[in-house]
Amino acid sequence: MWNTSAPQQGPVVLLVEDDEDLRDMTSQMLELRGFQVLVATDAVTAITKCKVHEGKIDVLLTDLGLPGVSGGELARSAHAVRPGMETVYISGMPQEIAIRRGIIKRGASFIAKPFTADQLAGTLRSVLAQHNSNAPAP
Repeated sequence: MWNTSAPQQGPVVLLVEDDEDLRDMTSQMLELRGFQVLVATDAVTAITKCKVHEGKIDVLLTDLGLPGVSGGELARSAHAVRPGMETVYISGMPQEIAIRRGIIKRGASFIAKPFTADQLAGTLRSVLAQHNSNAPAP
């Protein structure tokens, strides 16, 4: 029997994607794999969610091509509000081009579109595991 009143315990992902269909599909992929998802359609909404969300946000998952601002610019602004949050970029643009154009730095966590649910969840879990292994001991 399912306990629908129990709070979700999975990592919290702030998903920023302007394409409605992709945003909905990605959110469902993550929720089915145990992630809690906050959704934003643009950078302004994402920054607002960073400011007002009372709990921890573990990962910013953002498209590189957002209206008015790049995902890289969004990440810099979001990290000013939530410095401990990890970032994973998604894009149809090849990673090497994004690096050459200065949108993201070499070594940034990146998932190319199209991606599978397992690729997405695996990348996020890997980023979180690495972050947790680098965290200072209490």
